[in-house]
Amino acid sequence: MRSQQLSSIRPNLDLDSTQSTPAEQFQNQTLRPILKFQHELLVVAFRAYIDKRHGVFFQLSAKDRVEWIKHSLQKDQSLRNTLTGMVIGHFSLEEWDSFQANEAEHSRRLIQMLIQRLQSAVESFKNQD
Repeated sequence: MRSQQLSSIRPNLDLDSTQSTPAEQFQNQTLRPILKFQHELLVVAFRAYIDKRHGVFFQLSAKDRVEWIKHSLQKDQSLRNTLTGMVIGHFSLEEWDSFQANEAEHSRRLIQMLIQRLQSAVESFKNQD
């Protein structure tokens, strides 16, 4: 029941996974659709993170902003846990089992995709001061 409900709210990305490794299949069939579904929330949560840092982000060049996003997600355990929790909370029980079976690889892929997604949204981060 839960698996069907979760699947029904995710966008269908129509990605071909026939030639993919199991890690790539998990990335394309689970992580990408959840990230797309959660995009707005992830961006808003990261914007709140920027605001807590007193807007230092807005004093950086565009290139440095991209690096700041990457560094923040790699080094700030609390931020990483918050954002990954927003994704993991949308796993079915079967997906959770798959994630746990190869946690290091799936976590690495998830963080990399979060970094890329937030870096691509950097233009939407406007200084509201």
